[in-house]
This record gives sequence, C-alpha cells and structure tokens, in this order.
Amino acid sequence: MGLRLAGAALCLCAAAPVAQALEPVFGNPLVRQRADPHALLHADGYYYFTATAPEYDRIELRRTRSLNELATAETRVVWRKHATGPMSWHIWAPELHHIDGKWFIYVTAGRADDHWAIRLYALENSSPNPLEGEWIERGQVKTGWDSFSLDATTFAHKGQRYFVWTQAGPHKEPPGTRIYIAKMDSPLTIAGKAVMLTTPEHDWEKMKFAVNEAPAVLIKNGRLFMTYSASATDANYAMGMLTARADADLLDPASWVKSALPVFRSSDRNRQWGPGHNAFTTTLDGKTDILLYHARQYRDIVGDSLKDPNRHTRAQAIRWKPDGTPDFGEPVAD
Repeated sequence: MGLRLAGAALCLCAAAPVAQALEPVFGNPLVRQRADPHALLHADGYYYFTATAPEYDRIELRRTRSLNELATAETRVVWRKHATGPMSWHIWAPELHHIDGKWFIYVTAGRADDHWAIRLYALENSSPNPLEGEWIERGQVKTGWDSFSLDATTFAHKGQRYFVWTQAGPHKEPPGTRIYIAKMDSPLTIAGKAVMLTTPEHDWEKMKFAVNEAPAVLIKNGRLFMTYSASATDANYAMGMLTARADADLLDPASWVKSALPVFRSSDRNRQWGPGHNAFTTTLDGKTDILLYHARQYRDIVGDSLKDPNRHTRAQAIRWKPDGTPDFGEPVAD
C-alpha cells in the first residue's frame, strides 16, 4: 500500500508543515468478484483473507503481508460444498477467527434441495497456518431457534466472547432479518438467550427488502461500534451503525444507540454503488484502522443482484471525529 497525508495534499515545498498522520492508499479494487470480505491481521504478521466466491461453492483463504497484494496472494481452497444435504448450496460470507490457539471459520450455507434453508455452520483447524492442516466440520451453530440465519461474527470484550449474527425472528414478526447477540461458552456454542439489537425500521433499511445483516465490530475510544448492512444487495445497499459504551451491558438492547442515517452508502461521484458487508482490520503497525468492504462499479444490474458477480473487495482508511466516533466518509474512487 502507498501512503498519503490524511486530509491534505502531499507537498514537497520546504516550508510545508507535516501536521497530519500518514494514511494508507489502496489500489482498489483489491480483489475482483469477491463479496463479503473479511481480513484478520494475525500475530505472525500476515493478513488472512476470505470472502464469498461468486460461484457460492467454496471457501478459500489468502495470506499476504500487504492488502494491496491480495489479488496475487498465496491462496488455498480449504473447503468445498457438499453435493447434497446441509452445506450444499449458497456458501456465503465465511469469516476466519483465531480463538484459544485454533482457527475457526463461521460460514453461511443452504441446501441443494432447499436453497433458502440458510443456516450458520462452523469449521475448525488446529494448524498454526490455516492454509494448511485439516479443516473439520463442526456442524450447525445453534442460536436457540431454527430459521433463516447468516453472517455470523465473533469478538471478545472484557474477558467474554460474544457471537453476533443475522436471523429471521423466532415469532410472527414483519418479514425481514435482524441482528442478534449472545455470549459464547465455547467457539461453537452460545450461552443463554439471544438478544435482538436491531431490526429494519428506517426507510433506507427497507429498500426492496427489509434487511439488517452482516454485523462487524470495532472497539476503540471507550466504545463499541457495530456496523451492519441494510436493504437489497444492489445500489440501495448501505451501512448502518450501533454504538455502545465499553462498560455497558452488551446484552441490554438499551445499551446500543442506533444511527438514524447510513454511515456509508453509494457514491455517484466516485462511481461506487452498494458498499457494505464490511470488516475491520488495521495497518501492520496497528496505527490506522481500515474499513474493508465490497461495492460495484455500476449502478444498474440486469436481473437478480445476487447473481451479479461483480461485487469487488475494496479498502480505505478510517478517519476519526473529534468526539471519538468513526468517520467512514464515502467509498473512494477506484
């Protein structure tokens, strides 16, 4: 990645002050036709990257020391869909996490005989390098009720691990998907009852479909910021955000304040449409937070947007407001 001065042009004049921190510049798109990106910067100094393949048929991992080299990074297909039964259709949104010395992938999958029987599943690998060793299927991650569910993530805070995911509600509620949180008592099981944090309520969350999905968590400045994506997976797709204090009860929905407007949305000026399903990482030195997301280079889509393969992985630096909240800006031009 290159470097630029945040909020200022780089000037070579002798009198030019250097008052802003250097921020990375990315050669977007980083990876073409990879949606729902997730990158983990591990203690070994490598980024481990995974995303949804447009064929919806496999999980692949990439390893690199530079996000700008993702397109040519070392890549392994670590798992392929089954021919029948569970995990045989719609392989979506894998996320890689390192927990208690082992690797875990949380992934969404349907069935060849029931495409929309979407559920959450986990795989485990004890190899130091997740591109090596054996990935073992650990079955469905049970959430307390059985319904359409997807886009799981996990994070640890104050010694407790949490599971956050998207699911259709257990009761006869208006159609749509919501985001839930629960404590975990192991990397494969939740403890106690799930709590709903957000449901589609604003107009921008219900464009074509009522959707809150794809949660991602960033902990900084004494707060937890949970982004999510909303509406149909076309140019209407946009990111929202919930915020909680670091000392709050995270299982109390009242602890989370929901932004009324999107925090990241399509940019006609920069020709970026439908940005979302994001993840967070940092530069190698940990000094700059990075937003990883997908977006398209065109607004109009022929047919079903889920069958359009051109959601490309992109990244940009996150800036911070004086009040300590993130400023995602707008999707940068390619």
